[in-house]
Amino acid sequence: MTATHPQLVLSGMQPTNTLHLGNYLGALKNWVRMQTEMPCLFCVVDMHALTQESGYAKADDVRRATREVTAAYIAAGVDPKRTPLFAQSMVAEHAELAWIFNCVARLGWLDRMTQFKEKSGKHKERSSAGLYTYPVLQAADILIYKATHVPVGEDQRQHLELTRDIAQKFNNDFAAPDFFPLPEAVITGPGTRVMSLRDGSKKMSKSDESDYSRINLTDDADAIAQKIRKAKTDPLPLPQSEKELEGRPEADNLIAIYAALAEEPVAAVLAQYGGQQFSGFKNALAELAVAKLTPIAAEMRRLMADTAEIDRILKAGAEKASTIAAAVMADVKRIVGFVG
Repeated sequence: MTATHPQLVLSGMQPTNTLHLGNYLGALKNWVRMQTEMPCLFCVVDMHALTQESGYAKADDVRRATREVTAAYIAAGVDPKRTPLFAQSMVAEHAELAWIFNCVARLGWLDRMTQFKEKSGKHKERSSAGLYTYPVLQAADILIYKATHVPVGEDQRQHLELTRDIAQKFNNDFAAPDFFPLPEAVITGPGTRVMSLRDGSKKMSKSDESDYSRINLTDDADAIAQKIRKAKTDPLPLPQSEKELEGRPEADNLIAIYAALAEEPVAAVLAQYGGQQFSGFKNALAELAVAKLTPIAAEMRRLMADTAEIDRILKAGAEKASTIAAAVMADVKRIVGFVG
């Protein structure tokens, strides 16, 4: 990326199932901080949600989840007066640019995407074409605003590398040097990758069958405390150094969660609790999690009681986003040779 592009952050989440602690610590908490450091745009990527099973029966679920995810953004501290919030489908240029990028991206690039292999499993011929080209639409989401910084988890880093490849190839193919920036990944702090409470080797997921594997942002105080107390641990006392965390994924996960919620380094948490039994530490973690997360759940409930206000916020954000996207798309059309 060169200095010719003004700094801009773009990120979003799918409206599928309820957001959880991993989404908060890995993304939302950082978004709240980032909006004070540089201009940001945050969207609900509802078009990506259709890569899952879709149909009439799911339509109401997508609408409800889009509003709930928006409510979570706001409840976590994203300020829609400062930072536009919108649904991806409200800005048509996302899909328009994605088609052009489909003609720029190479099949070999998409064949290397590990997330498609994981999600399609043994029967990739049954997967939608949308799931296969998901990373191309993701590139369009980012580059339609010429975003320079993208907060991503490690599992999305490969997709961002693809975005950079598409941007570079477009710039080269159409003799438009530096038209699109090569966006940078922003991966931050402890808690960026929050693992399952039932299996410290697996990422906390909205799709896990066990509700005890995650703390949902809509959970009440009792549910949060119970899930933490039932979280899987090992029989040894808490480690006293970061090196001792190696090979102990459940201990590593719980300590990282505490560090992220308390905004302390892992070493400070180990200095306070190292050598103790998990029971006492879990009580402290439960108390901390309840204090941090229940206000978010309460604010989400308040916001979801007035969906018209959420829709107004999304519409206002989409209007601001569309102003940027339309100008970029007009330049893209000129560059590729479209008339008018």
